[in-house]
Amino acid sequence: MVAFMSITIPFNRPSLTGNEFEYMRQAMGNGRLSGDGPFTKKCHAYLEQALGVPRVLLTTSCTHALEMAALLLNIQPGDEIILPSFTFVSTANAFVLRGAQIVFADIRPDTLNMDETQLESLITPHTKAIIPVHYAGVGCEMDAILALAQRHGIQVVEDAAHGLFGKYKGRYLGTFGALATQSFHDTKNFTCGEGGALVINDPQFIEAAEIFREKGTDRSRFFRGQVDKYSWVSSGSSYLPADLLAAFLLAQLESRETIQAKRRQIWHFYDEALADWAEGQGVTRPYIPHTCEQAYHMYYLLTPSLAYRTALINHLKTHGIQSVFHYVPLHLSKMGRKMGGQAGDCPVTESVSDRLLRLPFFNDLTEGEQTAVVETIRTFKPSPIELVSG
Repeated sequence: MVAFMSITIPFNRPSLTGNEFEYMRQAMGNGRLSGDGPFTKKCHAYLEQALGVPRVLLTTSCTHALEMAALLLNIQPGDEIILPSFTFVSTANAFVLRGAQIVFADIRPDTLNMDETQLESLITPHTKAIIPVHYAGVGCEMDAILALAQRHGIQVVEDAAHGLFGKYKGRYLGTFGALATQSFHDTKNFTCGEGGALVINDPQFIEAAEIFREKGTDRSRFFRGQVDKYSWVSSGSSYLPADLLAAFLLAQLESRETIQAKRRQIWHFYDEALADWAEGQGVTRPYIPHTCEQAYHMYYLLTPSLAYRTALINHLKTHGIQSVFHYVPLHLSKMGRKMGGQAGDCPVTESVSDRLLRLPFFNDLTEGEQTAVVETIRTFKPSPIELVSG
């Protein structure tokens, strides 16, 4: 029986930048803790200016931002949505809630992003939208995806949960599609515990987005003095985060350069320190195309086999280090099979899902902790069966 140490280096640990508590104190002093208060507006303005987009609206989660996107596109039962099988369930669920049929695309073996070369064959007269997911904050091939979508009259919604401030061909991720979504979950580069944002690149969606987000009322127009009173004008829900959360988030966003510099250092430390080991073990490191500037969201390894990954996770755990795998293919899940998914539909996804291992990665991961992770990995001695690809 393998004896495991208590975890001393977790996979994720939330980090403070310095102003979070002061901003939260100010928010409480403002007497306005509900949504769209002063700090929410400051976050909106920061992101709009930084990304160069017409409108950003904070939401309670990236999931809710995706649900708003589905509402804005008027997704109806029978509409088809193309998205990668290798993604978080929210990417699909937001559209399933509207009655959509999910069409699963496989991923590229290099970037692990949606394979744009397969999309044409997946499009039918019922296709309503394509949802590219910028895995690990590395941009999808947006030129090809946008050209295909335009040719077929299909909308593009970017799931940029991993990608804030990453770039594709010099342009920020989340600024290509008509709509895009961001995440400020506990595990993201910038966090408020739970939170998200809808990025609106096509101005035609701004007014409807404000109404859907405000329980189907024109309350935003009322506060701008555009109507004398607000009332129920549409279907909608409540997607506003508390201003207290926005206060925490603003402190994180304002420390953008410091946070990204630290994450860049961690990523490159892993990549350089594990290069020769990975080559000797048949382990693949992340691939970043020259057209992309990554967001430094995570560092992962692709091991030769499921057995190898399992053994490496256990090896790290015995030394008090937590590492994790990632997505289980959506097309092979219970819901995915109801959508018609079958084994073999997305072979790259199925292989990658079995072999991908994520290393500890968070803003205040110390140099000593980074070194401990690398040195522990380098002492790993796989058995012959664990080295077999599969």
